[in-house]
Amino acid sequence: MNGAQSQPPTDRAIDETLAAARTLVDAGKPREAIAKLDALGRADDPRIAHLLGVAAYHADDYPRAIAVLAPLENRFADSSIERHEIVQVLGLSLFLAGRIEDAIPKLESTRAWAGTNLELAHILGQAYLHTGRIADARQAFARTFNVQPESAAAHLVTAQMMIRFQLESAAEEELKRAVSKDPALPQAHLLLGQLALFRGQFDESITLTKRELAIAPANATAYYQLGDAYVRQSRLDDGIAALQQSLSLNPFYSGPYILLGKAYSQKGQFATAEGMLRRAIDYDPNNRTAHYLLAQLLQQGGRVEEAKREFAIAEKLQGQPGR
Repeated sequence: MNGAQSQPPTDRAIDETLAAARTLVDAGKPREAIAKLDALGRADDPRIAHLLGVAAYHADDYPRAIAVLAPLENRFADSSIERHEIVQVLGLSLFLAGRIEDAIPKLESTRAWAGTNLELAHILGQAYLHTGRIADARQAFARTFNVQPESAAAHLVTAQMMIRFQLESAAEEELKRAVSKDPALPQAHLLLGQLALFRGQFDESITLTKRELAIAPANATAYYQLGDAYVRQSRLDDGIAALQQSLSLNPFYSGPYILLGKAYSQKGQFATAEGMLRRAIDYDPNNRTAHYLLAQLLQQGGRVEEAKREFAIAEKLQGQPGR
């Protein structure tokens, strides 16, 4: 009959929809799950709201997940699976929505029952870093990487995460603590040298990178960093030697070839420079810098059409991540 009111879903229909929606979430189809749950028209039911919030989180709709889950936290028993999932997903949603201060208590509560969940420890570490709780971050990362919280290794991995999030000054302090506890710790001097290189302190970078090589003489990245510092100082022969050492250890990385292209170009050895840049492109065809430098080199040599092609490729790659 037209205009007849639809009947509310039965308990059995709700249970069947919840089961189907959970299956969809587990199968990586959260938007389909949301559509099924929304169709019930019963967002006031805590069971439905709970799964709606979980599905919204998996659909990357963090504001909706927060809005739906926040009122539910006290609707389920403390030790229930539902309560644990709500708090965990709420914490993750708050973190990913940038509400880090609000997320931390939820994530800490989850850690109390989740035990040694490494993903959770990693996220908590990030949250602590972003809120300046360095000691807590170190504890979390130590758990993630299975090292002692006050060890040199814990300071090192914390510094590495700080560099990832552009917290360079704090990272330098962590690295210095790491070195003070273990002067022979691999990677620590390399990262200190990297920070010095970024600041344009080339002599300091060279000194620190050489200390790394004294500890780890087969570190191709350290030779690359050393070569980079030398080339920036226009110490081209020293730079070329270090970069060739890097390639002897790892010939499949484009970075040293690019720097060798720069160095040989500055020395006026244009054919060798071209060869180095083409090797870089062979290993990393989407490297904008390599294409751009090759285009400049070809242009200087009067090879206009070839230069145009390389400039066009470089322009096409402009703005791509990591290029």
